[in-house]
Amino acid sequence: MNAVRVLLGVGGGIAAYKAADLVRRLRDHGAEVRVALTGNAARFVTPVTFQALSGEPVRTSLWDEAAEAAMGHIELARWATHVLIAPATADLIARLAHGHADDLLTTLALATQAPLTLAPAMNRVMWAHPATQANVALLQGRGVNFLGPDSGGQACGETGEGRMMEPAAIAQALLAGRHTTEPLLAGRRVLVTAGPTFEDLDPVRYLGNRSSGRMGFAIAEQARRLGAQVTLVAGPVNLPTPAGVARIDVRSAQQMHEAVFANIAGQHIYIGTAAVADFRPQQVATDKIKKEGDGGLTLELVQNPDILAQVAALPQRPFVVGFAAETTQVEGYARDKLLRKKLDLIAANRVGVEGCGFDAQRNALSVYWKDGGLEIPESGKPEVARRLLEIIAERLGASR
Repeated sequence: MNAVRVLLGVGGGIAAYKAADLVRRLRDHGAEVRVALTGNAARFVTPVTFQALSGEPVRTSLWDEAAEAAMGHIELARWATHVLIAPATADLIARLAHGHADDLLTTLALATQAPLTLAPAMNRVMWAHPATQANVALLQGRGVNFLGPDSGGQACGETGEGRMMEPAAIAQALLAGRHTTEPLLAGRRVLVTAGPTFEDLDPVRYLGNRSSGRMGFAIAEQARRLGAQVTLVAGPVNLPTPAGVARIDVRSAQQMHEAVFANIAGQHIYIGTAAVADFRPQQVATDKIKKEGDGGLTLELVQNPDILAQVAALPQRPFVVGFAAETTQVEGYARDKLLRKKLDLIAANRVGVEGCGFDAQRNALSVYWKDGGLEIPESGKPEVARRLLEIIAERLGASR
């Protein structure tokens, strides 16, 4: 068993006080912890506090002559098996996204080869700002993992998304069950579908849905991080390809069907997160359909192929995971789909809930199999994806 060595970077926000508890929580999981503070973080919590909790010297500057005489920042970057920044402020996220290395912590983030995880903490408006979301997407595209933020009361007196995850939850998500040298899905091949499908009516219009693809992309990214070889079949979405994932872009349900069955052979796990259209127009107009008079328009629709059911019906089938997005009677409809389509597992969520599910950063899932089930509480989609994959790996082992 290899030692787990966490380099904890602390950004300059009021949530820095939580980082002191985080040191203790990480050590409870058996990790060695060293701490690097930004100059602003040291205004909130002193280096002495972190030194007492970690039992190690605390670094605050690239201009530490004693440490840098031996290129201490490089030694520290090489020492870590995990780099965790908590809290990660909006400014720190922006500087990391654009490759700055103008202080100790950003330099360490560039100099390390260890996985980088950020726990954001900021005002809800700052978190929702398009600049912050673009920086987060840019970092996620490079393989950076995000834990949180949570939603709740903030130091500014407002309530909303942007609150740093609690230290116990961060430590659990980062380290629990991950002390083995072999990743959880090492050697597995995983095929994921994500996003909506667009069914064209004419050269201008289409039938579509509100799926953003974030959940499927998060699953693909986390599966890759857990050691799997991942193929992602993506409908029309505006998301960066997760690092190390093979991506196939499609538009319609029929194109997604073709891509899935061209790649399904040899897959160990199939996860159908895509919101595939059930119907498509019987005919696609070659020219734009014009409005004529005051009358309506009648569309004739035909069923699209049921990709999920057809994968589950294969003679040599992978472990098949479906998704069910429902507005009412979530468990009843999900279990019916599980049995009717002969799935191994189904992940269900209630859509139409503000800030959670379709076209949102967060999700919550109810996971069912034939004789059991588990709840994944609301969190950021990367954390939900990781927990789902842990359940899939456990059920895959049981089924085999």
